[in-house]
Amino acid sequence: MTVLGRVSGRLPDFPWDHLTPYGDQARAHPDGIVDLSVGTPVDPTPEVVQRALIASADSPGYPTTIGLPETRQACIDWLARRFGVTGLGLDGVLPVIGSKELIASLPTHLGIGPGDLIVQPELAYPTYEVSAALVGARVIATDSLTALGPEVPKILWINSPSNPTGKVLPVEHLRKVVDWCRERGVLLISDECYLELVWNDEPAVSVLHPDVCGGSTEGILAVHSLSKRSNLAGYRCAFVAGDPAVIGELLAVRKNLGLQLPGPQQVAMVAALNDDAHVDEQHARYAARRTRLKAALEAAGFRIDHSEGSLYLWSTREEPCWDTVAWLAERGILVAPGSFYGPAGSQHVRVALTATDERIDAAITRLT
Repeated sequence: MTVLGRVSGRLPDFPWDHLTPYGDQARAHPDGIVDLSVGTPVDPTPEVVQRALIASADSPGYPTTIGLPETRQACIDWLARRFGVTGLGLDGVLPVIGSKELIASLPTHLGIGPGDLIVQPELAYPTYEVSAALVGARVIATDSLTALGPEVPKILWINSPSNPTGKVLPVEHLRKVVDWCRERGVLLISDECYLELVWNDEPAVSVLHPDVCGGSTEGILAVHSLSKRSNLAGYRCAFVAGDPAVIGELLAVRKNLGLQLPGPQQVAMVAALNDDAHVDEQHARYAARRTRLKAALEAAGFRIDHSEGSLYLWSTREEPCWDTVAWLAERGILVAPGSFYGPAGSQHVRVALTATDERIDAAITRLT
């Protein structure tokens, strides 16, 4: 227990524990809770994926950490088809057991240690900070590279489309970040888990696109998840792609730890990545929910900032975020306070689109 106490004491509080009383209040609503606080998919897993999982259910042997060649090739083909990524080989792709596990363990697996610096966005997915805390690294949360001065981080995280803000970074910005990192020998890791979920006419761009990286993956990793785009959160299917040398380091460590994506999930992953139809259908569902919910929030006095991508509406009434959380909980609606993602979110709440049409409609009724 003493050892566990030392480890857990290094970690920030689990944010959602602080949301529990507001969830209890929202659940007391006569028509029940509308939970818009988390990005958990609620729509069915696509049939094409379910069929692939069933067909591969007889899987008596251990999977390999490196993954099936056909799984890695499906990742390569998907990145090329949907995002124009070129030049990736099988040695530049590694399937993983969900993107959160990967993000949380990356600094550990890459030998980052106490005193090393990790930079993350000013408003960021909390697991970036957790991954740094586990190895005793320092964290600076900033969107301005000039703010770092002469300091050189070991890892620089970017996230586009962003969780929580939904902001999408343009090609020019991404290219500058790549150049900055390469000039200083910094590993750039791009969290691209929402890359297919954009709501305007300008698509999001992968950091691995040749217009961004110059056709070279040197010093770059991109993290991808099938949880949101294919409703596969329960399957824990994700992958990391990029610099083969860094992928090789991750593979060497993960083999020793026995971190292996199960074989049936790898086959299901191939089916999901090879099928664009279900992604387009799910995108249309979310777009319709977003349009209705955004209008209702604005009618209730909210301003929506950024939110051109991801599965969230970054919303504010220009008051402390916990006051907004309480106001919505009184109406049976649970959302995430912006402060979960950094001090800069102290007057925003993150409103998820991941609820059924019936629950979205219930929220709209309560708001209007």
